[in-house]
Amino acid sequence: MKKKYPFLGIVLSAGMIMAACGEDDSSSGSESTGSEGSGSDFDLLEEGQFTTASSGLYKPFSFEEGGDLKGFDIDIGNAIAEEMGLEPNPVTTPFETIIQGLNSNRYDAIIGSMSNTKERSEQVSFSDPYYYSGGAIFVREGNTEIQSAEDLEGKKIGVVGQSTYETAAAEYTDDIQYYTSDVVALQDLTIEGRLDAVITADVVGFEAQNAGLEVEMVGEPLWIEQPSIAVRKDDEELLAAIDEALDTIIENGTYEEISEKWFGRNLLDVDLEGVEVLE
Repeated sequence: MKKKYPFLGIVLSAGMIMAACGEDDSSSGSESTGSEGSGSDFDLLEEGQFTTASSGLYKPFSFEEGGDLKGFDIDIGNAIAEEMGLEPNPVTTPFETIIQGLNSNRYDAIIGSMSNTKERSEQVSFSDPYYYSGGAIFVREGNTEIQSAEDLEGKKIGVVGQSTYETAAAEYTDDIQYYTSDVVALQDLTIEGRLDAVITADVVGFEAQNAGLEVEMVGEPLWIEQPSIAVRKDDEELLAAIDEALDTIIENGTYEEISEKWFGRNLLDVDLEGVEVLE
């Protein structure tokens, strides 16, 4: 499943990049058609509710606005919950400890742009991918020193801790600056002397550009990631229901409607030929 990856030159329609969010868990006020008692076959945190976690700091995927959680991940989680006959209950938690929170039964699943990797799959089980994204290098606009990944040697790189981007940065440098939010890292990148580069998702970098941040992408994406929904290892029935619900919202057009709303395109409609898929 390797295709060519046409992410460059895409214009994303989105709002301002600023997003403020506390680190404590908080639920959204999403409405639902789920019925009471639904999901009794699953080991849910709350009967009839599907409690899903994200960082809430990853605009446009999950962010707080006006006291509500919004974003692509939130809408996908809500649609899947409703398809399963459950009330959606999205909450926030720091990404650095999101897997620990899942395995400590603080929520039922992670729908927070977490990529399926071999290391993570030893701790949790993953659904089918619900979108594709490219890991990319961003520099301050006008930077001529970094024109390829090899130019990152010894540079100061900003990443979110415990992310796939941290692993990539560690291949090139020991000088890593850790953030809880990719947005804040990209904002710091625009301030001379703070960072040499940021490694994050291409779509997040494009969103930053669209919001006016003077950053630019270096070359092509380094790899393609497969963000998927994570559940505890023993929640096999819940995982099967999530995959079935995901298939349904893709087939009935709900997925494409949500993706078009946030990105102006279908995030699953990606040509993977000839591009490394992160595992």
